[in-house]
Amino acid sequence: MTGITRRHLLASTTVATATAAIGVMPAQAARPITKFRPKGGGTVNHAAFDAILGTYVKRDAKAYNTIDYRGLKARAQGTLKSYVGALQAAQPSTLSANDAHAYWINLYNAATLVVVTDHYPVTSIKKINLGGGGLFGSGPWSRQLLTVEGVPLSLDDIEHRIVRPIFSDPMSHYGLNCASYSCPNLLWSAYTGRNIDGLLAQNARDYVNHARGVSVKSGRITSSKIYSWYAADFGGKSKLKRHWSGFAKPRHNAAISTASLGRFVYDWSLNDAA
Repeated sequence: MTGITRRHLLASTTVATATAAIGVMPAQAARPITKFRPKGGGTVNHAAFDAILGTYVKRDAKAYNTIDYRGLKARAQGTLKSYVGALQAAQPSTLSANDAHAYWINLYNAATLVVVTDHYPVTSIKKINLGGGGLFGSGPWSRQLLTVEGVPLSLDDIEHRIVRPIFSDPMSHYGLNCASYSCPNLLWSAYTGRNIDGLLAQNARDYVNHARGVSVKSGRITSSKIYSWYAADFGGKSKLKRHWSGFAKPRHNAAISTASLGRFVYDWSLNDAA
């Protein structure tokens, strides 16, 4: 299939159209940086990030991943920063669609790890106030920390002006990690053009079936604020149960199907292994 990827079929309207249709303002909607639309067939080597994640991501018995920030800062921060530098020297506009999607998610996640390790120890990324937190009021997201193909970029730019509008894929939310307890997992492997579909689907299953993603009690659903902040990306709040049904285990899915939407919550505590 030509175009951005087959995953466009998951989002039949643009963010702007979905917003108008359901009356929800998606978080930090902004015009896309169109020069980054992938129009090539290139790839990027993510082996260095793969090794870092494989060493410092720690998975618990409930399929929740924490990060050994202390160890990462002490033993691999230089390697991490070199990897981020290599990504900034790449040309993502020349990549294949899947490789570009993987590139931007990896860059966002690796740059977030750099921000946290630069300021570690810290109890929440929101306490790392670099001059603007966008939607979240405080934090590092609005500061331009990176330059790619001559364009200065913030983490907000990557998420809201590149990943969300260019790839138009709600599954991206399961890949981007904001270093907080309520985020979908930071995986132990880097994304690549070949594995991105499978890894995002696995991360969605782990998240939807974990209490921080979607839980049901007394016929009411409590779910992550990701699903309210970005409701438009999932087709609106009325479509959330349908989305969750594609990933929930049978008993969990049965509970979701008969429950009503309740609260949306978020825990900003650092996803720290310490």
